[in-house]
Amino acid sequence: MNQIVAIDSASDYERIQAAIRYLSENGPDVVDLGRFARALGLTERQLTDLFRRWCGLSPKSFAQAVALDHAKSLLRAQESVLDTTYAVGLSSTSRLHDLFVTYEAMPPGMFRAGGAGLDMIWGAAPSPFGLAVVTATSYGMSGLGFADADTSVEQAFADLANRWPNARFTRDDARIAPMVAQAFDPGLWSADRPVRVVLIGTDFEVKVWETLLKIPVGQATTYSAVANHIGRPTASRAVGAAVGKNPISFVVPCHRVVGTSGALTGYHWGVPRKRAILGWEAGVISAAH
Repeated sequence: MNQIVAIDSASDYERIQAAIRYLSENGPDVVDLGRFARALGLTERQLTDLFRRWCGLSPKSFAQAVALDHAKSLLRAQESVLDTTYAVGLSSTSRLHDLFVTYEAMPPGMFRAGGAGLDMIWGAAPSPFGLAVVTATSYGMSGLGFADADTSVEQAFADLANRWPNARFTRDDARIAPMVAQAFDPGLWSADRPVRVVLIGTDFEVKVWETLLKIPVGQATTYSAVANHIGRPTASRAVGAAVGKNPISFVVPCHRVVGTSGALTGYHWGVPRKRAILGWEAGVISAAH
């Protein structure tokens, strides 16, 4: 089994990233807590406290939450995943996050013009999954990505800004910070103050992203199920491409789409981060109950 180099002075998420790499290499089904802790340069108590602090779960529960079999069981339990999703209803705690997201699609002319004449802000702020890099218009959040050891803040911003090539951007971390805090803190999710997002894309892409917003926290769907829902049953590959181009990660939950087999397929900001988000959401559901 591979050993992970300990991180001496790391943020919680940097340690969580190392933990996910360990689980991926050693298997999530049986976790030797002592060996797991030593691989990260922590004591067993420190490791347990880290997971409790970060997502409200024990290391073992987190490992189970992101295991492939977990995704498969979600699919096996729902012959029609999206039908089950809609049957949950807005009163369910599993809709806690998505209930408080409102969105609008930018006019087609703005999409074709690439944001010409539009003044936008951008910035970075801490999140449970590394630095969140956000772009925003006066309408609301228009892009959300992540920076870490492999992707600089500037690179993450460039990835998001590429969707608005003709817009004028000004960096303003102070105005971005409250948006990030609201998006990632369940205590700030409120029907009276929803997270407002702006979607810009083709009609097909926007339909896919609208469907993603209907997938509850803690549940999963497949590319083919999304294709069926939007009336394009043979367009699973195109759906996959649209999911990959989702501009507002986490808030528009593309991480909840898995392969037909239940496999945690690719994620624009890295499969380890996808695993981390799914595990964190399991903690949110646990706390809600």
